[in-house]
Amino acid sequence: MKIKIVNPNSTASMTDKIRRCAEALAAPGTEIVATNPKDSPASIEGHTDGALAVPGLLAEIRKGEADGCDGYVVACFDDTGLDACREVANGPVLGICEAAMHAASMVSSSFSVVTTLSRSVPIIEDLAVKYGMERRCRKVRASDLPVLALEEKGGRAREVIRDEILRAVREDRCEAVILGCAGMTDLTAWLSAETKIPVIDGVAIAVKMVEALLGAGLKTSKVGAYATPRAKEKAP
Repeated sequence: MKIKIVNPNSTASMTDKIRRCAEALAAPGTEIVATNPKDSPASIEGHTDGALAVPGLLAEIRKGEADGCDGYVVACFDDTGLDACREVANGPVLGICEAAMHAASMVSSSFSVVTTLSRSVPIIEDLAVKYGMERRCRKVRASDLPVLALEEKGGRAREVIRDEILRAVREDRCEAVILGCAGMTDLTAWLSAETKIPVIDGVAIAVKMVEALLGAGLKTSKVGAYATPRAKEKAP
Protein backbone atom coordinates (compact mmCIF):
# COMPACT_ATOMS: atom_id res chain seq x y z
CA MET A 1 0.00 0.00 0.00
CA LYS A 2 1.07 3.57 -0.64
CA ILE A 3 0.37 6.22 2.00
CA LYS A 4 0.93 9.88 1.30
CA ILE A 5 1.59 12.21 4.22
CA VAL A 6 0.96 15.87 3.47
CA ASN A 7 2.48 18.49 5.74
CA PRO A 8 0.26 21.51 4.94
CA ASN A 9 2.98 24.04 5.74
CA SER A 10 5.93 24.72 3.44
CA THR A 11 8.80 23.82 5.78
CA ALA A 12 10.61 21.00 4.02
CA SER A 13 12.80 20.08 7.00
CA MET A 14 9.67 19.28 9.01
CA THR A 15 8.32 17.19 6.15
CA ASP A 16 11.57 15.21 5.99
CA LYS A 17 11.45 14.59 9.75
CA ILE A 18 7.85 13.40 9.51
CA ARG A 19 8.76 11.08 6.63
CA ARG A 20 11.67 9.50 8.51
CA CYS A 21 9.57 8.85 11.61
CA ALA A 22 6.71 7.39 9.54
CA GLU A 23 9.03 5.12 7.56
CA ALA A 24 10.54 3.78 10.78
CA LEU A 25 7.19 2.45 11.99
CA ALA A 26 5.37 1.60 8.76
CA ALA A 27 4.65 -2.07 8.14
CA PRO A 28 6.70 -4.03 5.58
CA GLY A 29 5.22 -3.39 2.16
CA THR A 30 3.93 0.09 3.06
CA GLU A 31 5.41 2.86 0.93
CA ILE A 32 5.52 6.27 2.60
CA VAL A 33 5.46 9.42 0.50
CA ALA A 34 5.75 12.76 2.33
CA THR A 35 5.25 16.14 0.68
CA ASN A 36 4.35 19.73 1.41
CA PRO A 37 3.01 22.60 -0.71
CA LYS A 38 5.68 25.08 -1.69
CA ASP A 39 3.53 28.19 -1.39
CA SER A 40 1.82 27.61 1.97
CA PRO A 41 2.77 29.46 5.18
CA ALA A 42 6.02 28.27 6.74
CA SER A 43 4.05 27.18 9.80
CA ILE A 44 0.37 26.91 10.67
CA GLU A 45 -0.39 28.97 13.74
CA GLY A 46 -4.01 30.01 13.73
CA HIS A 47 -7.03 30.16 11.45
CA THR A 48 -5.53 32.40 8.76
CA ASP A 49 -2.46 30.20 8.25
CA GLY A 50 -4.75 27.19 8.07
CA ALA A 51 -6.99 28.76 5.45
CA LEU A 52 -4.02 29.81 3.33
CA ALA A 53 -2.65 26.26 3.43
CA VAL A 54 -5.78 24.51 2.18
CA PRO A 55 -5.42 25.11 -1.60
CA GLY A 56 -1.90 23.65 -1.65
CA LEU A 57 -3.00 20.79 0.59
CA LEU A 58 -5.86 19.85 -1.74
CA ALA A 59 -3.52 20.04 -4.72
CA GLU A 60 -1.22 17.52 -3.02
CA ILE A 61 -4.15 15.17 -2.35
CA ARG A 62 -5.19 15.40 -6.01
CA LYS A 63 -1.62 14.59 -7.05
CA GLY A 64 -1.75 11.60 -4.75
CA GLU A 65 -4.90 10.36 -6.45
CA ALA A 66 -3.22 10.66 -9.84
CA ASP A 67 -0.12 8.86 -8.51
CA GLY A 68 -2.05 5.89 -7.15
CA CYS A 69 -1.85 6.60 -3.43
CA ASP A 70 -4.12 4.41 -1.33
CA GLY A 71 -4.51 6.57 1.77
CA TYR A 72 -3.44 9.88 3.30
CA VAL A 73 -2.38 11.57 6.51
CA VAL A 74 -2.79 15.33 7.00
CA ALA A 75 0.16 16.17 9.25
CA CYS A 76 -1.08 19.28 11.04
CA PHE A 77 -2.63 19.01 14.50
CA ASP A 78 -5.33 21.55 13.57
CA ASP A 79 -6.57 18.86 11.14
CA THR A 80 -6.36 21.57 8.50
CA GLY A 81 -8.69 21.01 5.54
CA LEU A 82 -9.45 17.45 6.62
CA ASP A 83 -13.09 17.31 5.51
CA ALA A 84 -12.25 18.86 2.13
CA CYS A 85 -9.45 16.30 1.64
CA ARG A 86 -11.93 13.50 2.27
CA GLU A 87 -14.14 14.85 -0.51
CA VAL A 88 -11.21 14.75 -2.94
CA ALA A 89 -9.67 11.39 -1.97
CA ASN A 90 -11.07 7.92 -2.50
CA GLY A 91 -8.95 6.23 0.14
CA PRO A 92 -9.04 7.02 3.87
CA VAL A 93 -7.72 10.41 4.99
CA LEU A 94 -6.78 10.83 8.65
CA GLY A 95 -5.94 13.95 10.59
CA ILE A 96 -3.37 13.57 13.32
CA CYS A 97 -5.50 15.23 16.01
CA GLU A 98 -8.49 12.97 15.40
CA ALA A 99 -6.30 9.86 15.23
CA ALA A 100 -4.37 10.75 18.39
CA MET A 101 -7.47 11.53 20.45
CA HIS A 102 -9.10 8.24 19.53
CA ALA A 103 -5.89 6.36 20.34
CA ALA A 104 -5.55 8.14 23.69
CA SER A 105 -9.11 7.16 24.59
CA MET A 106 -8.18 3.49 24.01
CA VAL A 107 -5.13 3.45 26.29
CA SER A 108 -6.23 5.88 29.01
CA SER A 109 -9.37 7.27 30.59
CA SER A 110 -8.15 10.87 30.26
CA PHE A 111 -5.56 12.85 28.36
CA SER A 112 -4.16 16.33 27.97
CA VAL A 113 -2.69 17.90 24.85
CA VAL A 114 0.60 19.80 24.81
CA THR A 115 0.77 22.08 21.78
CA THR A 116 2.87 25.04 20.63
CA LEU A 117 1.39 28.55 20.92
CA SER A 118 -1.62 29.56 22.97
CA ARG A 119 -3.51 30.65 19.85
CA SER A 120 -3.79 26.96 18.91
CA VAL A 121 -5.54 26.06 22.17
CA PRO A 122 -9.12 27.07 21.21
CA ILE A 123 -8.77 25.36 17.81
CA ILE A 124 -7.81 22.08 19.48
CA GLU A 125 -10.51 22.48 22.14
CA ASP A 126 -13.07 22.81 19.35
CA LEU A 127 -11.72 19.68 17.68
CA ALA A 128 -12.08 17.74 20.93
CA VAL A 129 -15.77 18.67 20.94
CA LYS A 130 -16.14 17.80 17.25
CA TYR A 131 -14.65 14.36 17.85
CA GLY A 132 -16.71 13.73 21.00
CA MET A 133 -13.59 13.76 23.18
CA GLU A 134 -14.29 16.76 25.42
CA ARG A 135 -15.07 14.46 28.38
CA ARG A 136 -11.73 12.66 28.01
CA CYS A 137 -9.64 15.76 27.30
CA ARG A 138 -8.58 17.25 30.62
CA LYS A 139 -6.79 20.28 29.19
CA VAL A 140 -5.08 21.69 26.10
CA ARG A 141 -1.79 23.23 27.16
CA ALA A 142 0.45 25.66 25.27
CA SER A 143 4.21 25.29 25.64
CA ASP A 144 4.60 28.78 24.12
CA LEU A 145 7.04 27.42 21.54
CA PRO A 146 6.60 28.67 17.97
CA VAL A 147 6.23 25.77 15.55
CA LEU A 148 9.52 26.52 13.82
CA ALA A 149 11.39 26.37 17.15
CA LEU A 150 10.97 22.61 16.82
CA GLU A 151 13.26 22.74 13.77
CA GLU A 152 16.10 24.57 15.51
CA LYS A 153 19.24 22.57 16.17
CA GLY A 154 20.51 22.72 19.73
CA GLY A 155 17.39 24.39 21.11
CA ARG A 156 15.60 23.49 24.34
CA ALA A 157 12.28 22.59 22.75
CA ARG A 158 12.22 19.01 24.00
CA GLU A 159 12.96 20.04 27.59
CA VAL A 160 10.22 22.68 27.47
CA ILE A 161 7.73 20.11 26.17
CA ARG A 162 8.83 17.53 28.75
CA ASP A 163 8.31 19.98 31.59
CA GLU A 164 4.84 20.87 30.28
CA ILE A 165 3.94 17.18 30.10
CA LEU A 166 5.01 16.68 33.70
CA ARG A 167 2.90 19.66 34.75
CA ALA A 168 -0.05 18.16 32.88
CA VAL A 169 0.28 14.88 34.77
CA ARG A 170 0.61 16.66 38.09
CA GLU A 171 -2.01 19.39 37.66
CA ASP A 172 -4.53 17.86 35.22
CA ARG A 173 -4.29 14.33 36.63
CA CYS A 174 -4.27 13.01 33.07
CA GLU A 175 -3.17 9.48 32.24
CA ALA A 176 -1.70 10.18 28.79
CA VAL A 177 -0.46 13.20 26.85
CA ILE A 178 -0.88 13.92 23.16
CA LEU A 179 1.76 15.93 21.29
CA GLY A 180 -0.13 18.77 19.64
CA CYS A 181 2.13 19.39 16.64
CA ALA A 182 3.45 17.19 13.83
CA GLY A 183 6.87 18.78 14.34
CA MET A 184 7.13 16.99 17.70
CA THR A 185 7.01 13.52 16.15
CA ASP A 186 10.72 12.80 16.59
CA LEU A 187 10.54 13.56 20.33
CA THR A 188 8.00 10.87 21.19
CA ALA A 189 10.31 8.08 22.39
CA TRP A 190 12.47 10.42 24.47
CA LEU A 191 9.45 12.12 26.05
CA SER A 192 7.85 8.77 26.88
CA ALA A 193 11.03 7.61 28.61
CA GLU A 194 11.41 10.88 30.49
CA THR A 195 7.82 11.16 31.72
CA LYS A 196 6.91 7.47 32.21
CA ILE A 197 3.43 7.89 30.72
CA PRO A 198 1.97 7.19 27.26
CA VAL A 199 3.06 10.07 25.01
CA ILE A 200 1.05 9.90 21.80
CA ASP A 201 2.22 11.21 18.43
CA GLY A 202 -0.61 11.71 15.96
CA VAL A 203 1.60 11.14 12.91
CA ALA A 204 2.54 7.64 14.06
CA ILE A 205 -1.00 6.75 15.05
CA ALA A 206 -2.52 8.11 11.83
CA VAL A 207 -0.12 6.10 9.66
CA LYS A 208 -0.91 2.88 11.52
CA MET A 209 -4.66 3.59 11.42
CA VAL A 210 -4.56 4.21 7.66
CA GLU A 211 -2.76 0.88 7.28
CA ALA A 212 -5.47 -0.80 9.33
CA LEU A 213 -8.33 0.80 7.40
CA LEU A 214 -6.77 -0.15 4.07
CA GLY A 215 -6.09 -3.66 5.35
CA ALA A 216 -9.79 -3.96 6.17
CA GLY A 217 -10.68 -2.83 2.65
CA LEU A 218 -12.20 0.49 3.71
CA LYS A 219 -12.34 3.66 1.66
CA THR A 220 -13.93 7.07 2.20
CA SER A 221 -17.69 7.02 1.74
CA LYS A 222 -18.83 8.95 -1.31
CA VAL A 223 -22.44 9.12 -0.17
CA GLY A 224 -23.36 12.39 1.52
CA ALA A 225 -20.83 14.60 3.29
CA TYR A 226 -17.70 13.32 1.54
CA ALA A 227 -19.14 12.95 -1.94
CA THR A 228 -16.79 14.00 -4.72
CA PRO A 229 -17.03 17.78 -5.29
CA ARG A 230 -19.25 18.77 -8.21
CA ALA A 231 -17.43 20.18 -11.23
CA LYS A 232 -18.22 23.87 -11.67
CA GLU A 233 -17.38 26.41 -14.28
CA LYS A 234 -15.88 29.70 -13.25
CA ALA A 235 -18.27 32.60 -13.20
CA PRO A 236 -17.80 35.05 -16.11
